[in-house]
Amino acid sequence: MKLSALTTEQRNENSMTLDQMSTIDILKTINLEDKKVANAVEAVLPKVETSIEHIHKALAKGGRLFYVGAGTSGRLGVIDASECPPTFMTPPDMVQTVMAGGTKAFVNAAEGSEDNEHQGAADLKERNLTKDDVVIGITASGRTPYPIGALKFAREIGAYTVGLSCNENSLISQFADCEIEVVVGPEVLTGSTRMKAATAHKMILNMISTTTMVKLGKVHENLMVDVHASNYKLLERAKHTLIEITDASYEESEKVLKLTNNEVKPAIVMLEGGVTFDAAKVAIQKSNGYVRKAIDYVKKHHS
Repeated sequence: MKLSALTTEQRNENSMTLDQMSTIDILKTINLEDKKVANAVEAVLPKVETSIEHIHKALAKGGRLFYVGAGTSGRLGVIDASECPPTFMTPPDMVQTVMAGGTKAFVNAAEGSEDNEHQGAADLKERNLTKDDVVIGITASGRTPYPIGALKFAREIGAYTVGLSCNENSLISQFADCEIEVVVGPEVLTGSTRMKAATAHKMILNMISTTTMVKLGKVHENLMVDVHASNYKLLERAKHTLIEITDASYEESEKVLKLTNNEVKPAIVMLEGGVTFDAAKVAIQKSNGYVRKAIDYVKKHHS
């Protein structure tokens, strides 16, 4: 399919006079188009669900999740992957991004690198990909050679593959076990897929990482209980999380967090179950990281 035939490359009838509009009219036009993004994402939720079920199984067994993309798509992967360790205390290698042009391309555009299909495979190969991993190729057009090369290699290895694009019948979908084609329509600025297409992909990546981490037991109620309290803001959040869940006082939460090296999960179990740090750690381990199950465990075995 020619580039000009792609939905993401079509001209938007609502913005044909963009250069003649007032500031507020430009803003209203962009805003009206942005409102369409959530509906487009809603239409592909079953596909997103399918991908998450596979990602959850893979990560639970020690596999890894790789985002692969060029330009804006790669940058979106970097943003989502880099937030996982501080938010969910994941190992740095659990969710990774492989970006065309390397990490330096995050700041300085290396757009030519996206055309190299072989490089996409080679860069992924360098990460020692195995069949236990999952690879998500991100490309608004659905035809970018770099993530396509990565997905082709991933399939050869036997890893589960996901294609995330913004056009129907995308080329990358042919190499994906699960294709997520979120069709947001033509951009306000023709072909500028950093706009609606990127917003849709950011929303979906948020869903994928957050839902997977919930399923891995890194959330209790709707609170971050595997947060790495590495600065003042996060430490304060950790204290207030304890207060919310256990009704402990500020002083009690501060005291117990010192005993747990600022880890929230064992602090919750200690306060709720009236046990030591070591007993809390054992309970969490026996419960595969799920706080609710760990609390039930200590109440059953230490009452």
